[in-house]
Amino acid sequence: MARKLISSGSDFENEMGYSRAVVQGDWVFVSGTTGYNYETMTIEDDIASQTEQCFKNIKAVLEQAGSSLANIVRVTYILPDASEFNATLPVLKKYMGDVKPAATMFSAALADKKMKIEIQVTALNS
Repeated sequence: MARKLISSGSDFENEMGYSRAVVQGDWVFVSGTTGYNYETMTIEDDIASQTEQCFKNIKAVLEQAGSSLANIVRVTYILPDASEFNATLPVLKKYMGDVKPAATMFSAALADKKMKIEIQVTALNS
């Protein structure tokens, strides 16, 4: 079974020794993804905008892997401030409403105080 590593080209990936995503057999494992817009290297202040950008980033890497948002089977949401989770619900419904993957949300500090959410997914590669 061939293993394919997908990189965003980030220096951080090399420093930490991880891949943006790993394709292994029928599965795509996407690392925790934040709301940074990698084209402009900016991040919005509000959690809803960051959540939207997370899904755009995840969509791009899944497509690179030969998969799609529709193939997500598990999603994990990590928020520094759990009280902000309700503000993400319209965006979550927009992207995951029809997919309905198994999901977990927990609260934990993230690497940068600007980050309000990080999303990790596992998808089938079809």
